[in-house]
Amino acid sequence: MTDSLEPMPGDWTRALAIVAHPDDLEYGCASAIAAWTAAGKQVAYVLATRGEAGIDDLEPAKAAPLREQEQRASAAVVGVSVVEFLDHLDGVIEYGTALRRDLASAIRRHRPELVITLNHHDTWGGTSWNSPDHKAVGRATIDAASDAGNRWIFPDTEEEPWDGVRWVAVAGSPYPTHAIDVTDTMELGVRSLLEHRTYIEALTDEDPETYARAFLDRGTSVAFQLFPR
Repeated sequence: MTDSLEPMPGDWTRALAIVAHPDDLEYGCASAIAAWTAAGKQVAYVLATRGEAGIDDLEPAKAAPLREQEQRASAAVVGVSVVEFLDHLDGVIEYGTALRRDLASAIRRHRPELVITLNHHDTWGGTSWNSPDHKAVGRATIDAASDAGNRWIFPDTEEEPWDGVRWVAVAGSPYPTHAIDVTDTMELGVRSLLEHRTYIEALTDEDPETYARAFLDRGTSVAFQLFPR
């Protein structure tokens, strides 16, 4: 584990991971999720889109069910059986009250103590620009964690308010504060990423396993920027 970072809290039972696209969680975070589910914790996934705009030579109507199938298989590798899709449009997600409402509703439905999302900052470590979808969903997730507990915000959702979110953990942030050791679950993380084979094959000419291992073989911990609530 990275010596300069605090250990991730472990005194929780339920987590909800909220991201924009299929494969967002598999570039590192899935190894942490595997460690948590192996320890008996419950983790569910909510994805804002079905990733339908992610494969250039496959039209969205055909890409969406394929990427959904790959995401469910990927989640199963790390012990996650609950995967939901919200059907926002891939590539053009808008931050705003509609997105916040959908995410607050999901948080009320799943009642997590820990909410996990992806980097909402402008860049990845200052070296490359972040996706508008990642920024919108990450920021909306942090806001929705508070919205979910306020009965006067989005009072028309079917679910009762949930003020039990104790932390929001942002994976891939350029400003990490905490980390979890994934030495024992890194291989599951690789296998989880490899379930997105169609997407990887469209992304690179490399052998998918070579690509996955090269990307994930960057240490034995996963870091998060942790926001206590």
